[in-house]
Amino acid sequence: MMSGDRKKRSSRLLFRNLSDTNLLTAITVAVFILMYLFAMIVLQRGYLKPQTFFNMLNENAALLILSCGMTLVMITGGIDISVGGVTALVSMSCAVYLDYHSGSVAGAALLAIGIGLAFGLVQGFLIAFLDIQPFIVTLAGMFFARGMTTIVNVKTFNVQHAGFLRLKETRIIVPFCGSYNKAGVYIDAYIETGVLIALLVTILLFLMLKRTRTGRDFYAVGGNRQSALMLGVNVRRTVFLSYLICGLLAGIGGFVYFMHVGSGSASHAAGAEMNAIASSIIGGTMLTGGVGNMIGTFFGVLSLALIQSIVSSFGLDQAWWTGITVAAMLCLFLIVQSVIVARRKRGSKQQNGSAGKGA
Repeated sequence: MMSGDRKKRSSRLLFRNLSDTNLLTAITVAVFILMYLFAMIVLQRGYLKPQTFFNMLNENAALLILSCGMTLVMITGGIDISVGGVTALVSMSCAVYLDYHSGSVAGAALLAIGIGLAFGLVQGFLIAFLDIQPFIVTLAGMFFARGMTTIVNVKTFNVQHAGFLRLKETRIIVPFCGSYNKAGVYIDAYIETGVLIALLVTILLFLMLKRTRTGRDFYAVGGNRQSALMLGVNVRRTVFLSYLICGLLAGIGGFVYFMHVGSGSASHAAGAEMNAIASSIIGGTMLTGGVGNMIGTFFGVLSLALIQSIVSSFGLDQAWWTGITVAAMLCLFLIVQSVIVARRKRGSKQQNGSAGKGA
């Protein structure tokens, strides 16, 4: 009987985490819509054109993929600060492979996936099965990736591979969203190929988290590992899988980043891991684990890009102004999360109190 009661409490905890996820996602979406309306009403220029929104997607497609992987790891209560270094390593390796070794675009894509999977396998094993702190493991991974990027090539160069350039310049027209320029010429709205990849990744992960047992296991592990064990969840395997997927997405995100910039450089994706963490938090993912949503992460990435664009539109182009506004937004969402945590704790105390009275 006692075991059954524990399983019921564990199930209630999981559903409460999911309701917190939906609440934080709704807040993120509302904040983004309000900010975009503010930009359209006050700034007007550019923000009234659909292409401005699509440009945010074009410029942040890689960040969206990295943030989805970061969200998955953070839901289980972990962290991965190696994704920026992996992105730089993938970009440089693909650039050298295509230009120096006359490789194919398909081969470069497989190389990117292989690098990401290698990092995910090693880091996931060390964290899940050897119980080493995620921050330490992924910090070492970040340094290793940055060092390997310089070993692969120290030069910054633009890729001249013909097949890759055709892929890079591919534009997908978005119907009925074009606009007229000052000369009265109609210009079609477009998105880059990387945006389709990023959206596909976001949708697949959203469905996995919401519709599969594996997705529920991620939430259960992040919410309470002991409760997850009582529910029959293989905690080590779930944690390992989260880092494996995050590594895979870092490889895919690195290739999408490479398609956008079209060059190799040791300084590429500097700070990408911090932007991925910030986007996940703004999107409603909690550092304590158990709460997060890919739709929230999607709007978290867009919110981060939008606030930077708004600050720049006001003429505050200095880097510190962007940092200050991003910090203010992070503080806002962390305060909201702390309120959610306090509400959860009060609810748990009330339930435990009523259970004690019933006993």
